[in-house]
Amino acid sequence: MNYWLVKSEPDVYGFDQLTADGSTRWDGVRNYQARNNLRAMKSGDLCLFYHSNIGLEIVGIAKVLKEHYPDPTAEKGDWSAVDLGPVKPLKRPVPLAEIKAHPALQQFGLVRNPRLSVMPATFDEFSTLLALGETKL
Repeated sequence: MNYWLVKSEPDVYGFDQLTADGSTRWDGVRNYQARNNLRAMKSGDLCLFYHSNIGLEIVGIAKVLKEHYPDPTAEKGDWSAVDLGPVKPLKRPVPLAEIKAHPALQQFGLVRNPRLSVMPATFDEFSTLLALGETKL
């Protein structure tokens, strides 16, 4: 299993909406590195769900339901989408400032490359973030 972080603006599509919908197509990604990360996702992989722009915190856990396929929202180009479903919210959201201050997370993608919208996480990073969020799977 692999671990990821996906970002969304909560006023556009937040974790509560994913929970209400039951699943969603994760589309509209127009960055090559993020696209390649989408293509590396496998069914069953777990994703930390990060609220960007508003909140700036990890709020939940999602799961990859369907591996990459052509993004139907792309007018042209070689873009991909995946389907995600909710697993559970974090008991306590983990703010970006806390992530940046944690010694074990200094190499985490959100700290090193904060503009990337889809990024990998190691098992240790994922586990540390769940612990900070007071959440067990």
